[in-house]
Amino acid sequence: MKTLSRRGLFGVACLACGGGHMGLTATPVQAQQRWSPPEAAQRCPSRWGPNDRRGSMNLQTPERAQAAARLIRTGQMVELGHVLAPTMPFFGTRRFDLHTKRTFMNPEPNRRGSNEEIVITEIGQVGTQLDAFPHQTIGDQVYNCVDLPSISGRSGFTEMGVHTIGTVMTRGVLIDVAGAKGVPVLGDDYEITVADLEQALSRQNMQIAEGDAVIIHTGWGTLWGRDNARYVRSCPGIGVAAAEWIIQRNPILMGSDNWPVECAPSKTMPDASLPVHQLALVAHGVHLLENMKLDEMARRPEREFAFVMQPLKVQGGSGSTVAPTAML
Repeated sequence: MKTLSRRGLFGVACLACGGGHMGLTATPVQAQQRWSPPEAAQRCPSRWGPNDRRGSMNLQTPERAQAAARLIRTGQMVELGHVLAPTMPFFGTRRFDLHTKRTFMNPEPNRRGSNEEIVITEIGQVGTQLDAFPHQTIGDQVYNCVDLPSISGRSGFTEMGVHTIGTVMTRGVLIDVAGAKGVPVLGDDYEITVADLEQALSRQNMQIAEGDAVIIHTGWGTLWGRDNARYVRSCPGIGVAAAEWIIQRNPILMGSDNWPVECAPSKTMPDASLPVHQLALVAHGVHLLENMKLDEMARRPEREFAFVMQPLKVQGGSGSTVAPTAML
């Protein structure tokens, strides 16, 4: 595999872009490529240096938060996270169960009752969720070629846990690929190309800037809680070439209304398991925001907004359920 530069972009470019109008079925793939993740010498040290553990979160600065605040014009807020409930789509043994602890009546004469609940769940990888770097590896290495065994503990990861990410407040950009294609939902295995992204951004008269939260609307979120079996079976999303194109513009994170952000399974690289996960989280240190609720934002005219999100402070966690907000 040929690399563009040591700290540049890696992977094999998509040769089967499947352009044109996209309905609920995908255009046949014309060519397929074998994809291998970049070797350690190609991806390390990161652009932030050999000791960096924050990746793209280095772009979260006070100046960027101030610039995002200036995008708030009406004070309206659009929630971009799904409600956590047992009716969510799940993979494998993941679950979410809430058990109410019914009213405990305190003994004082004012009759103060208290209600609580017990939640049994995999808190980092259910619902609308942000992936931390230890969530994915290339072999036994995570971001910046840190050996996973060296940071793995019985009670979480000792480095790069989700509790280290902190509050994100930056410019959010919604790239409405489904809207640009004139459909409510992209096809079940449609792989978004660079041309698709450029078409949607041109239609919106927008560009991606460094430090943006880049959010991609596929329409797949409309299946959430309605057809969970189809939701998890496959999904439209960005391919490796499209991911490289976005990462080249230095986003703070990439998100989408599907479960992996990327197309799954990959159309152009079918022998690779979620290659964009390795490319983003491991090779470049860019967090992924999955299972977003984008239906309301897709109906609105705004495509630029102040994006606000904070992961739960789960010590050493591989990720966190989150409730991001678009402030308009």
